[in-house]
Amino acid sequence: MKSIHTDLAPKALGPYSQGISCDGWFYSSGQIALGQDGQMVGEDIETQARQVFANLGAVLGAAGLSFVQVVKVTVYLKDLEDFGKLNAIYAEAFGEHKPARSCVQVARLPKDALVEIEVIATRS
Repeated sequence: MKSIHTDLAPKALGPYSQGISCDGWFYSSGQIALGQDGQMVGEDIETQARQVFANLGAVLGAAGLSFVQVVKVTVYLKDLEDFGKLNAIYAEAFGEHKPARSCVQVARLPKDALVEIEVIATRS
């Protein structure tokens, strides 16, 4: 098992890793729209979602992976009314690749983010 860290994504807000590689699998921690300085980026779902995908891309890259190796995505939205807007940004990030996905509305996210996303990827 190997802890993954990159300075190209925000530091973890608590006692956890940005991601873990284990037995050919990669598990990311949830990413919110924090910039490298630890401050929230944007106040709208589009800006925050783009930052979340930038963070995920950086953590995946640090693990030697990319979005095409993602097999499962979990999306936490503050408001399901943002589902359509999120899907547009999601499609930009994944292109033709369509991993399995869950999307749920939650009462609150860290730092009052509008979206948090975590991924599972494989090296095979």
